[in-house]
Amino acid sequence: MTTYLPERNHYQTISMLGNGFEELMSVRLARHVPSGSYVAVRHINLEGCSHELFSLLQDELHIAKLFHHSNILPYWASFVVDNELWIITPFMAYGSAKDLISAHFTDGLPEPAIALVLYEVLRALEYVHRMGFVHRSVKASHVLVSADGRVYLTGLRSALSMILDGHRLRAVHTFPRHSVGTLPWLSPELLQQNLEGYDTKSDIYSLGIMACELANAHVPFKDMPTTQMLLEKLNGTVPCLLDTHTIPAEDLNLQNARASHGVEGAGGGGAAGWPAASSPDQFSHPYNRTFSAPFHNFTEICLQRDPDRRPSATALMNHVFFKQVRKRQCDALPELLRPVAPLTEQQEAATHAHPDNGLDGVVRGLQRMQAAAADDDGDGDWDF
Repeated sequence: MTTYLPERNHYQTISMLGNGFEELMSVRLARHVPSGSYVAVRHINLEGCSHELFSLLQDELHIAKLFHHSNILPYWASFVVDNELWIITPFMAYGSAKDLISAHFTDGLPEPAIALVLYEVLRALEYVHRMGFVHRSVKASHVLVSADGRVYLTGLRSALSMILDGHRLRAVHTFPRHSVGTLPWLSPELLQQNLEGYDTKSDIYSLGIMACELANAHVPFKDMPTTQMLLEKLNGTVPCLLDTHTIPAEDLNLQNARASHGVEGAGGGGAAGWPAASSPDQFSHPYNRTFSAPFHNFTEICLQRDPDRRPSATALMNHVFFKQVRKRQCDALPELLRPVAPLTEQQEAATHAHPDNGLDGVVRGLQRMQAAAADDDGDGDWDF
């Protein structure tokens, strides 16, 4: 088993992956010199951290050390170099689920791939909840996929313990700090900030929003002003999967007719405000597809306004939607993501073609991924 020591000369930087944490953190692809393997290294400027941000980092490192689960991103090492905190984690060759839908699956992932991803995220959430924590930041950018198709949940900086003085609390009331970018995924009860508080069922709501994000390639509520989003959620507006069950047939047919004559809907989109087809050669509405009834039901029960009506993570793992997962091999995800290849495969192809410059495939892949994320929402950061 490879050991990742806290030695700066063991990690050779290759390329920038992104930045974040109020511009105090950069994430870089590096080679672990002793083993030759790729790793992701977070460089965090400690001198620029306020007391509050420093406290967040401490909590994150404590939780990362506490958690040990096959679906939670491990922190292999953390140490201080000059004025920076370095955190060593595995390199995820497919990037995040958000990267996949931004760069490749621009109308949403196929249902079998979504089922595999959601099932693995549920396994992680079941563990997080069993350990007495609420994750509070379940979204596609916090779901990473390795070269062999393993799914990892990250975003531990927002996690909150429900244990106080050795006893598990019925509910918590703390609003997550620095959560502006996460508001569309947060549950109504968390946003409401009343005396009833919220519990682990809040993560189940976020999972339902992420299911829509993966299927529709768009985050519900994201384009709304904050006040309107809050009112919609509190009034019980339930997002849904966009397909032939939820989009009127006349809208789908009108889009087909307009596309076949090279006509776009108002504002460059499709009819009735639906997105136009992904390419000029695709004369059909991007949502002219049919998701299974179990997938619709899974999403609907996750997004119940009343948290008591949402199942637990443990119960959801037995939902009929995941029957298709149990029939597949654990390494089935890469096949479902074809023709998308992990960045490590791109590197191997580049090495075969140009032995002296084998990193080109990885670097070019990273550049494409960053550009797609920036085009998607103006933010090219890897949201670790």
